[in-house]
Amino acid sequence: MWNDTDIPLAHLITFRCYGSWLHGDARGSVDREHNQYKAPYARANENRSIHNRGLLKGEPVALDGSRCSSVESAIRETCIYRQWILRAISVRTNHVDVVVSIGAKKSELALNAFKANATRQMKRNGCWHLDHSPWVDKGSRRHLWNERSVERAID
Repeated sequence: MWNDTDIPLAHLITFRCYGSWLHGDARGSVDREHNQYKAPYARANENRSIHNRGLLKGEPVALDGSRCSSVESAIRETCIYRQWILRAISVRTNHVDVVVSIGAKKSELALNAFKANATRQMKRNGCWHLDHSPWVDKGSRRHLWNERSVERAID
């Protein structure tokens, strides 16, 4: 059941809220030394966590009901406008997961569009008043090459 093309069937795109998961956190984290497929996370480290909290330029961001609604609406509108197939969306208090088919477009384009449009929509709806982004700089973009991987990402 392999998609025999150079274009993934879909992408699992995940982006986190600013400050919601820092290196040193009790949950572990992915850093330069722990960035291989199926490698263990970097271990919790109280001193590293305190240091990284001190580096934050603002408070950690959490999505409440109105922010979640704004983000979901923005992502749905982005998919309609760009004619992408939205397969699943989950907006949580500290991150957003999207399974989307974007054809031959680069997944980084979708990630950036989702983050920018979600921020714009939150500002329009009056639930984001700050000048900086509510999102971390990067995000996760996984290629889903076959139906099974798409189904698992949706689950």
